[in-house]
Amino acid sequence: MNLRLIGIGAGVLIILSLPLAGAIAGPDFAGQGDGKGGGLLSSLGLSDPSRTPPGARAAAAQASPGPALQARTDSRCGPELSAPQGLEAQTCVLEGEGQTWGRSYYRNTSGRALDAVLTVMGPAGRTVQIRCAVAAGDEPGLCETPRGESVGTPDGYSAVAEFAVPDDEGRLLLRSGSNTPAPREG
Repeated sequence: MNLRLIGIGAGVLIILSLPLAGAIAGPDFAGQGDGKGGGLLSSLGLSDPSRTPPGARAAAAQASPGPALQARTDSRCGPELSAPQGLEAQTCVLEGEGQTWGRSYYRNTSGRALDAVLTVMGPAGRTVQIRCAVAAGDEPGLCETPRGESVGTPDGYSAVAEFAVPDDEGRLLLRSGSNTPAPREG
């Protein structure tokens, strides 16, 4: 009976090692039958690169994973605010790659759809404004202005989001800003 178990174990071991053997051998590039054209050895840098066809080296270099370069985005955000009617919001000015824009994060649990107006004010009287529909629900959302070319210093920009009831009165529920006043000493 032990011989039977050993035989089954050996069979399982052989079956499990076949994919590894195939990965080590790799595909046959440009008629090379020596198994050094790709596979596990070349991906680990253990094969002789001079024996790998130039096209295969270029394809491997393009396919190699690496961290994607991401541009840095700086943000200046105001405090997280909430309204008794079930609305939470935080508004920010973002800057990256020579562009500035505004963004307001919100959660609307009021049970009704709302309107939002997000305004970004910049140096020299520059203003960008966008309207956003704010759906009712517990899921977070965001309202964002288009990006514009940065002018002056980042401190010269501010953003304000106003959330209101979409009816004839347009009752304001919450105003959220990107800049908070500096603390007063005294």
